[in-house]
Amino acid sequence: MKDSGRSNEIIALQSAESGMQLGRALLHALHNAGISVLYQDREMKTVWARNMRPPWASDTADNNGLLPPAQAERICAAKRNVVASGNPEHLELSIPADDGVRWFQIWVDADRDDGGAVQGVVTTMVETTEQKRREQTLKTLLREVSHRSKNLLAIIQSIATQTSRYSDTLTDFLTRFRGRLQSLASSQDLVTSSNWRGAALRELVSGQVGRYGADPVRSLRFQGANPYLNPNAALHIGLAMHELAVNSVSYGALSRADGFVEVTADLTAASAGETALSLTWAEAIGANDNHPNEKRFGSVALERVVPASLNGKATIEITGDRLEYRLVVPRGNFETD
Repeated sequence: MKDSGRSNEIIALQSAESGMQLGRALLHALHNAGISVLYQDREMKTVWARNMRPPWASDTADNNGLLPPAQAERICAAKRNVVASGNPEHLELSIPADDGVRWFQIWVDADRDDGGAVQGVVTTMVETTEQKRREQTLKTLLREVSHRSKNLLAIIQSIATQTSRYSDTLTDFLTRFRGRLQSLASSQDLVTSSNWRGAALRELVSGQVGRYGADPVRSLRFQGANPYLNPNAALHIGLAMHELAVNSVSYGALSRADGFVEVTADLTAASAGETALSLTWAEAIGANDNHPNEKRFGSVALERVVPASLNGKATIEITGDRLEYRLVVPRGNFETD
């Protein structure tokens, strides 16, 4: 009998020790997860509270000193409903804070005795501010992607319409249209890799010239400023560089083994003290280079589509043995820092 009593005592001690260990583990879990728990009786008197943080740190029934009155009343009303019905309640609260708004998920559950009667309520509070901010950031990014996708589709539709207008055959249309789509894709890759910030001018020009088998180190002489173009400017200036490169490979300097083009970027003073980007493409075309005189999509894009899309101005001049294209765009299309 003594041995049996001693065994029961040991078991009881082990059980108590196990319960204490479990309690300590749960407290650590609440703290690490940022969960606050409040237990109150039917009269809303606090019995115990664990891991209470602002705005719950007062350990009072309604937290009137820390919560806006309307929010405190919502919580109190939910607790009264749980006491009356025994059914759980769930709330989402937004609370003004110094750095914006804090968000919380709140669960109110009934605590029942062995007979099933409600003897108190357990309120669990979890802050979800960071999750809300990530959701809002994601929504903003998705709206931005949708906006830019629509703009890109509008550009593609315009290119398709204009290319068909200046194409004699389906084969001619498909060849030219594919090249322009690939040009847009190349510029878009630069924009996407910069998290939609845009593209550096030198990298954009080099990429467009290099797409046609020309070695940019040999065939491209870039000098001057290297501003960072915004996404819209990157796409349209990329298109202009594509048209100039195709024209040069077909009829101009890049059609010769020793040929090269010069691209100069200058930041110049414009109206109202603003800074403008003056971009010049120049090449020696030679006496035997046969540049077509009729209007084609390339010249329409260079003289009308690209400058109009950037609120700028453009000119093409072919004099003697030299072709020069000059594009001037205002500061809103680029950054210099």
